[in-house]
Amino acid sequence: MKQNKRLMVWIGVLAVLGLAATGFAGDTATCYNCPPEWADWASQLKAIKENLGIEVPHDNKNSGQTLSQLIAEKDNPVADVAYYGVTFGILAKQAGVVMPYQPAHWQDIPEGLKDPEGYWFTIHSGTLGLFVNKDALGGRPVPKAWKDLLNPIYKGMIGYLDPSSAAVGYTGATAVNIALGGTLDNFDPGINFFKELKQNRPIVPKQTSYARVISGEIPILFDYDFNAYRGKYKDMANIEFVIPQEGTIMAPYVMSLVKDSPQPDNGKKILDFIMSDKGQAIWANAFLRPVRAGAMAAEVAAKFLPESEYQRAQTVDWQKMSDVQKTFRERYLNEVR
Repeated sequence: MKQNKRLMVWIGVLAVLGLAATGFAGDTATCYNCPPEWADWASQLKAIKENLGIEVPHDNKNSGQTLSQLIAEKDNPVADVAYYGVTFGILAKQAGVVMPYQPAHWQDIPEGLKDPEGYWFTIHSGTLGLFVNKDALGGRPVPKAWKDLLNPIYKGMIGYLDPSSAAVGYTGATAVNIALGGTLDNFDPGINFFKELKQNRPIVPKQTSYARVISGEIPILFDYDFNAYRGKYKDMANIEFVIPQEGTIMAPYVMSLVKDSPQPDNGKKILDFIMSDKGQAIWANAFLRPVRAGAMAAEVAAKFLPESEYQRAQTVDWQKMSDVQKTFRERYLNEVR
């Protein structure tokens, strides 16, 4: 009888532990491509845990790696939500790896910055330019134009993320191409620029390289304004953000709910929180332009370059940019890398 009682007690304990484990499992979620160094995802994920009780581990993929992983895991998804540049959001819908979801404040997202059904939607945007560590230039002038980067004085000092894989890399290549007279149907100016730039031995990482700019390892990086402002105002580095004289583009970053994800309810809660007043304010405080108008405080906006500088930034046809991405990628790999 005693043995039976002990057995029953242990069965009860194990049952309780099992229930507890099941309960804790509901307090997690996986976000692909939410690295702490990029766009202050560190603060956003911390706020998600504090406000929702959902633990989301850091993930250091780039947009291309995220899409590849979602496709590879299509029959057995691991991620619940995904974050990427807009062209990759469009490709994710085409690949059938995401599902429609209209988050909180859906009506506040302007047309053109969301898929009509909700397969992807913008959460914030940035303007592509030059993120420059002035102390690491060794007395050289801050470059003011794309063509300045072809000057041999900058040899070994320029970095850009791999445009065949990273969203910021492809956006940067598109910005250069359009600024130098190209179009989404003609990438010759951009390809020729990168061919010439090879003479200056550029550094071409696949992941966000914020820390490498702050440390001075990469003095000049093709990157978004929000990372440069973060370096200048939060890390107090001697940073300058340059919108090149020939022009550039602004680009949205979007999120999606992964199709057949393991924790879809938690995924939806995360997307709702990111679109909430609190979530959008975190982006604004990290110098990103929140998709919801009015979410950026005046004192934060005052730290940006003047609007006269931003007039050189334009938008493009995101669907078209997505459609030609594979063609550009093949040209870059074959002709540049």
